[in-house]
Amino acid sequence: MREPAAPDPAAPLWRAAQGFRLLSCGYAAYFQVVVNDDLEHHGLTWGLFVVLLVWSAACGFAYLEGFGRRPAWVGAELLVVVALVLSTKLVASDQWVLDNQSWPTTLWATNATISAAILLGPVGGMLAGLVVMAANAAYKGYVSINLGRNATIVIELAVGLAVGMAALTARRAHAELEKATRLAAALEERERLSREVHDGAIQVLALVARRGREIGGDTAELAELAAEQERALRRLVSNGSAETPGPGETVDVAALLRSRQTDRVSLSLPADPVPLHAAVATELAAAVANALDNVAAHAGPDVRAYLLLEDLDDAVVVSIRDDGVGIAAGRLEQAVTEGRLGIAKSIVGRLHSLGGTAVLTTEPGAGTEWELTVPRRGGRHDRG
Repeated sequence: MREPAAPDPAAPLWRAAQGFRLLSCGYAAYFQVVVNDDLEHHGLTWGLFVVLLVWSAACGFAYLEGFGRRPAWVGAELLVVVALVLSTKLVASDQWVLDNQSWPTTLWATNATISAAILLGPVGGMLAGLVVMAANAAYKGYVSINLGRNATIVIELAVGLAVGMAALTARRAHAELEKATRLAAALEERERLSREVHDGAIQVLALVARRGREIGGDTAELAELAAEQERALRRLVSNGSAETPGPGETVDVAALLRSRQTDRVSLSLPADPVPLHAAVATELAAAVANALDNVAAHAGPDVRAYLLLEDLDDAVVVSIRDDGVGIAAGRLEQAVTEGRLGIAKSIVGRLHSLGGTAVLTTEPGAGTEWELTVPRRGGRHDRG
């Protein structure tokens, strides 16, 4: 089954243009009746006028139905208009040509300018107006630069500009509306999924973590893993309602990290925003979150963590320190060997992918300290 065509934001302009076309045809008919006796070839003139009416009806139908709203059809309309304007030389004397406008009337010829402006915008509309006026100058044999007595060129350019800007504005407004609609739908779906996750997976993980700690032994390790995933899911759910920035936009890293403050996590953030490209800031915040989750899971009960964000000229640095039990020498390498790649991928790997560094300082009984550095170089991670 064929999918319906997307709505055309400029459809109201196309309909209004066909109203103008009808009026211009009425004026062309009046002009034809009034001046026909002054022309040299009456029969040929009426034949060309029938062509004008038939083509006008075809264009009106094509634009109203939509299948004519494409460059090929608009180009064909412009060619027909030029041909009919130039045909004035075939039906009128040289003196009549000098004393009057073109036989089809410049008002009717303006339809081609309007169609081009709606389809192609202000530049296309003004170019079409220039083509119509070039045809006008060609059949007269001279270019009129007396705008006080003949302002047709100004009118053609103004119509192309005004109608083209209206069409451009309509399409931009439609695109913004569609973007807002998609965002609203995405947020609604995200909220629904957040409720399902909270009522399902988060509750189950919380239960596994609590019961695992109560049972103790080997089950305690599973409890800590469940608790870590519970925290990750809660973080995802709590941040889910935020509008996702575009790939070229910047976000304030300090604002991203501010939500990490708890009774066991103290923050020291600059008073001014710390802007980074959205993708870089998101990855840095994720690495920080993983480091804080490791503190909560492995540093020991009632351990406090301290986070410091520094905005340097050429880099953004986040330091995370805790006063916990520390990490025994060789423990991280052993974890990698065992296939547990949390730190290797979630912290070190993330920073390396950003061109930064993740330096860990620790020893048993002396806590841990992470220094995460993201450079601003070559404008890639600059202030936008």
